[in-house]
Amino acid sequence: MKRMGMIFRAKANKALDRAEDPRETLDYSYQKQLELLQKVRRGVADVATSRKRLELQLNQLQSQSSKLEDQGRKALALGREDLAREALSRRAALQQQVTDLETQHATLQGEEEKLTLAAQRLQAKVDAFRTKKETIKATYTAAQAQTRIGEAFSGISEEMGDVGLAIQRAEDKTAQLQARAGAIDELLASGALDDPSGMHKDDIQAELDRLSGGTDVELELQRMKAELAGGTTGGQQAIEGGTGQAQDQAQSQQQPQDAPRFDKQ
Repeated sequence: MKRMGMIFRAKANKALDRAEDPRETLDYSYQKQLELLQKVRRGVADVATSRKRLELQLNQLQSQSSKLEDQGRKALALGREDLAREALSRRAALQQQVTDLETQHATLQGEEEKLTLAAQRLQAKVDAFRTKKETIKATYTAAQAQTRIGEAFSGISEEMGDVGLAIQRAEDKTAQLQARAGAIDELLASGALDDPSGMHKDDIQAELDRLSGGTDVELELQRMKAELAGGTTGGQQAIEGGTGQAQDQAQSQQQPQDAPRFDKQ
């Protein structure tokens, strides 16, 4: 069971590594820091609100204390010592409340100053983290692009690998078709395959065409020589003589070559 658990954790860790994007992780961390900063700011606002409420209560108590003091003086002026004593007693109780509120006010003011300082420090850290985050993201993106470009140039990426295989298959099929076409042409030329269209020439006709083509070349050559030598008449005689000689040569060459071919057939 321990081994299975370790294998499962290793597989899960590897899968998480493949799925994790450092840029997304940095953005998530920055978002959590912003949320924490917002909570600190709300805390500062709550403390400031409580301090302000205490200040209002202190102002009210101080007003009541001043009023009771005036009432005591008026009572003494009118000869009502009992009323003056009652007013001073109430003023003393209010004064105790004022003292307690002043203590709480001082405590809240100290907490507010601490939270404000903490918020300022946290804001500075968040700003620094944001700058570093953007720098790391830009560097990671550039490195990722450079890696992909290098893989594309080297042909080891999956996309380029598929393209290379497709090109190789296309070249192999093209070479196979070319080889098949060449083989068919050779078989047609040798007579091993029949051409039902009748467009393909037999071996006798091909040999005759070759000999007549050579005769035409000899005639053209003789004509050009006659023109270079000058004299139209001489050139024509040379051409006619050359024509007769060329025809004699063609016939003399054709008879020994054609005879074995007809003998074979």
